[in-house]
Amino acid sequence: MHRSRLAVLMLDLPPDLHDAGRAFWSGATGHEVSPDPLDENWSSLGAFAGGFHLEVQRTGHGTPPRWHVDVETDDVDAEVARLEALGARRIADMGGFWQMKDPAGMVFDVVGVQTGEDFERNARTWP
Repeated sequence: MHRSRLAVLMLDLPPDLHDAGRAFWSGATGHEVSPDPLDENWSSLGAFAGGFHLEVQRTGHGTPPRWHVDVETDDVDAEVARLEALGARRIADMGGFWQMKDPAGMVFDVVGVQTGEDFERNARTWP
């Protein structure tokens, strides 16, 4: 058995749109931007209902702006296999987590636990 949950909505923004997008979503949600002290490409707008997090990452030049979700799990391999059985495809091994696409082509990541207590409170157990 393993557990997983839809944990993070990630706003992927290229450098020329990063600051404006981050400021917009801060104002739209009423959540202050908390830059990551260790990585200038990451910042957080915090947790929302059910411990769902909104994060912002600066992507590379030429990357289109997009949203993607992170599925967090206590067993990445088991969760990837479960989602493949539902029709997802692996795109890239990112070294400890997987970038995948759902059957409609939407990108998402399967990552290890990153929200601590929110994961413990909200994760679903899978056989």
